[in-house]
Order: sequence, then structure tokens, then C-alpha cells
Amino acid sequence: MDVGMTLPVMEPDLWAETDTLERWSRAVDEGPWSSLCFGERMAFDNPDTLTLLGAVAAWTSRVRLVTTVVVPQLHAPVPLAKALATGDRLSGGRLTVGLGDGGRDEDYRAADADLGTRTIVGLAERVAAMRRVWAGERVADAVRPVGPPPVQPGGPELLVGTLGPRTIRAAAAWADGLAGMSLDLDLAEMAKVFELTRDAWREAGRPAPRLTTSFWFALGEPDRARAQVHRHLRHYMNWIPAEYVDALAATAGFAGTPAQLAGVLRQVADLGADEVQLIPTSSGVDQVHRIAELLMD
Repeated sequence: MDVGMTLPVMEPDLWAETDTLERWSRAVDEGPWSSLCFGERMAFDNPDTLTLLGAVAAWTSRVRLVTTVVVPQLHAPVPLAKALATGDRLSGGRLTVGLGDGGRDEDYRAADADLGTRTIVGLAERVAAMRRVWAGERVADAVRPVGPPPVQPGGPELLVGTLGPRTIRAAAAWADGLAGMSLDLDLAEMAKVFELTRDAWREAGRPAPRLTTSFWFALGEPDRARAQVHRHLRHYMNWIPAEYVDALAATAGFAGTPAQLAGVLRQVADLGADEVQLIPTSSGVDQVHRIAELLMD
């Protein structure tokens, strides 16, 4: 099983130092990691995902770059397709795109996007539009088609970012796999989602899906690590009432030692995951190096 690392784009002190994202990107690219991941929010203080894609393409040369996830309904589909194809070009074909319909009304309002498009159909329609752009079809009354063409034929690998059964089944028609997320590291539930995804792809007559999942982590003495997860969630989940976030934080993600994390990763691998993408709850780049040592053992 591959292991990827997510950039600390949702951390409150991300901008305290101007080179945090570059140092993280280079550390991941130089280590045993399979991918460098970053997600999208609109009504938040994280970097713009498409701008960041160009930067990480320049800062790295080896790892795959994974958006976990972009919400296409927050964008016009043709400019989004152009931006992602540009990212695929700049990275030499290393782009994987996680797509989801988002869980926050405020992001749609901030982007002046239609909340009525936050549906399974709305997601599929935008994917189809982007596929047409990447295929070189003329999607506008223009002399030339919208480019550049992506390096990867037909466009980047697409993963659906959801845990919902209906969305998973619908995405079997267009996605290459799953960009999963585990809130509380429930391995039985993770296995259930993986099996549902395999079944949906099989029923759709598609090749076996790529199965990825992710979870928050904090390294250290359990109480201190748990407090770190709690602080992160209080900042990141600012659209949810604090009492619900506090309840979730008691069990969310992983909080413990590197050796304990290694045990969890082995359990996830046993479920048949192709990749786990770890989500940091601190902006300190030292944790990239600490887990890299674990992965190389």
C-alpha cells in the first residue's frame, strides 16, 4: 500500500512563515511518499487550490499531486478543465483529481455558485464537460479548441470524494476510483465502503477501482496528540456547532506514537487499500520526516 501526505493547507498558522508549503512539498517529494495532497475550500483562509497546483508542480518532480477534493460546481467547467490540464502539463502528467460536490453551503455562496447544482447529476455533468475539453472537442465558438491538452490521455485520473452509497454507485460511470475519508478510523466501515466501491465498478463493467482513503493524524503522547487533533478540528470545522466538533474530536483520526500509526497502516493495507493519504493537524514539517523514517523501516 502506498502512503501519501497532505499539505497543512487548513492550519491556522500556515502563513506564519512564507515558505511552509514549499518546505513541505520538497520534503514529501524527497521522501518515500507516493503523493502530495491538498484540498479545496472557498470561505476559508487556505490557499487557492488551482494556484497551489502550479506551485507544487514546480516544487516537486516525483510524487503524484492529488486534489482531495476539488468541488467542480464552484467553478465554470471549461476554465476548470483548462486549469487542471495546465497542472497536468506542468507536473509532467503527475496529476490525480479528486472531485466531490462539497458539504458547505457557505462555499457555494462565496463562489456565487448555484446550490441547486450540488447533486450527483451536477457533479457528473461537470465531469462530462471537462472530459470533452480534455478530448480536444470544440466546446465554444472559437477558432481553436480549449487547451492545453493534458499529458495523460483523456485527462487526469479522477477519484470521487464521497462515502455516500448513491454517489459511489453513480460515480462508477465516470470515476477511476475512490477518494475516501475516515472520520474515526472505523476499519469495519472502511472495509464496507471499499467493498461497495468494488461492487459498483464491477456492476458498471469498469476495471477495478483505485481505492484511497485518508484520516487526520497527530503524533505524540496520547493526550497531547488528541488535543492537537481537537485544535485542528475546531479551526477546520468552523461551520459546525462547537459542541458537535468537540464530540467528534474525542475519537477522530489517529493520535499516538509512530509505532502505533504503523500498526494502523498495516490494518488499512489488509483491507485492500491502494493508498492512504495522511492529513496533518499541525504545520510542523518535522512530522513528515518522522513518518518517512517509519515508512523506510
